[in-house]
Amino acid sequence: MQYWLLKSEPSVYSIAQLAALPGQTDSWDGVRNYQARNLLRDQMRCGDQAFFYHSNTKIPGIVGIVQVVREGYPDATAFNPQSPSYDPKSHADAPRWYSVDVHLLRQLRRTITLAELKAHADKLADFPLLRRGNRLSVLPVTAEQWHFILALE
Repeated sequence: MQYWLLKSEPSVYSIAQLAALPGQTDSWDGVRNYQARNLLRDQMRCGDQAFFYHSNTKIPGIVGIVQVVREGYPDATAFNPQSPSYDPKSHADAPRWYSVDVHLLRQLRRTITLAELKAHADKLADFPLLRRGNRLSVLPVTAEQWHFILALE
């Protein structure tokens, strides 16, 4: 199993929205960065787990855990002109963007804040989220980082 961190702005898509869905399962779509796309398409596998991270909010942080339940497939929002994630250069016969489906395993008992993660930079030295200038919405997490972060809860 691999571990990941998936970022979403709660004003766009929150963990509460995922929790409210029947089956608490949804497509993780709308990713429009090639590096993040490659991770979704080529590396994420069924059974992998990911932190659900709320970004661009007053108190950013990890709010839950999801599991990948469907591996990379073409992101349909790229083909829909009514979608904010529409990409006229992406076509069904040659898709540019990919999604995975995730299922909510649980919401954390409390938010593990970005400030708290930064306070443990000595233990999380190679954690991509803490790297200066890293704005990717899909990030790999090592098993050691995963377990350390969960222990903070």
